Amino acid sequence: MAVPKETYPGERRVALTPAVFPLLAKKGITVVVESGAGVAAGYPDSAYREKGAQIGSSRADLFATAVVILQVRALGANPGAGRADHDLFRKGQVLIALCDPLGAPEAFREPARLGVTVFSLELLPRITRAQSMDALSSMSTVAGYKAVLLAAAELPRMFPLLMTAAGTVSPARVFVVGAGVAGLTAIATARRLGAVVEAYDVRAAVKEQVESLGAKFVELPLEGGEAAEGAGGYAKAMDEEFYRRQRELLSRTVAASDVVITTALVPGKKAPQLVTGEMVAGMAPGSVVVDLASEQGGNCELTRPGETVVAHGVTVLGPVNLPATVPYHASQMYSKNVSAFLLHLVREGRLAIDMQDEITRETLVARDGEIVSPRVRAALGLPAAVPGAGSGAR
Repeated sequence: MAVPKETYPGERRVALTPAVFPLLAKKGITVVVESGAGVAAGYPDSAYREKGAQIGSSRADLFATAVVILQVRALGANPGAGRADHDLFRKGQVLIALCDPLGAPEAFREPARLGVTVFSLELLPRITRAQSMDALSSMSTVAGYKAVLLAAAELPRMFPLLMTAAGTVSPARVFVVGAGVAGLTAIATARRLGAVVEAYDVRAAVKEQVESLGAKFVELPLEGGEAAEGAGGYAKAMDEEFYRRQRELLSRTVAASDVVITTALVPGKKAPQLVTGEMVAGMAPGSVVVDLASEQGGNCELTRPGETVVAHGVTVLGPVNLPATVPYHASQMYSKNVSAFLLHLVREGRLAIDMQDEITRETLVARDGEIVSPRVRAALGLPAAVPGAGSGAR
């Protein structure tokens, strides 16, 4: 197994941290880490050596000798710099990483042609057995936490209610749109900082979770009783009429908020636009919007990925790759996820791909020269794969 240094611009995480190496060694797994791979996350080469890891000086040597490559961002999740690794891949090699298979399915054609076996952790089924491997939830936890800190640093007022000799300071009002893992973490963090928090999600089932964190769930009844929850507990894409009525109902709450944090995503789709420029104009000057969906187009009409925009006196933040800004703990969490997934695949020190297992089957994107994931094939407009075929993805 090999852990190369991440090459995505600004990426500071590392796929494995030193703490997991003793466990992997007990299972007969040897891992070589590229020199300096963990430095940006706070894990120097010496920390890996202390846990029995081998340090490799050459990226090319790692790819030339390792059966399995473990990365944080690869293929579609690293479309620019990641292409350099295509020349290093070998037939039969295994890649395990976050690969953005539904957002950038074209990125899998070349690795499949080269005969690389690819597992994409974004496709992990949301079942109990897979919870310890759920990297998306781990990284969403980090993003939700950091979003609140960004908002608190930008907002020209404090979050908590304070009773002082100089008078009473009223608490900030925070509105979180989307109550998935990132949204729930944002709610909990804002509440810990003392803000009054409201939250909205199209999935009515999350109301209890929102209220358990001390926030008010904004009731936005919609006509027709639309079912807005898709497979795996994710929100599903709805028609434009749904979103139009939703925006009308959101306007009042947005206008009354000091901070709006948006987290709404639909796998493989452009992020739904929920906060319009008109809504932002209705907010008080000095207010802040933090759009966690910026990399997928943004939930706010004014969002610019990776930029800070000031409009109507409101600051709109479009942060990208937030987990990489908290690399120590983000790497720690990701490392536990990817090592749990790796141990799921390993039997008696060898990699065993059991297609009868749901976790293995759902995360496997490419194998034997073929793109095998039904979801990725559909995204590429390919016909359903023939069982046992390996003639190459074209």
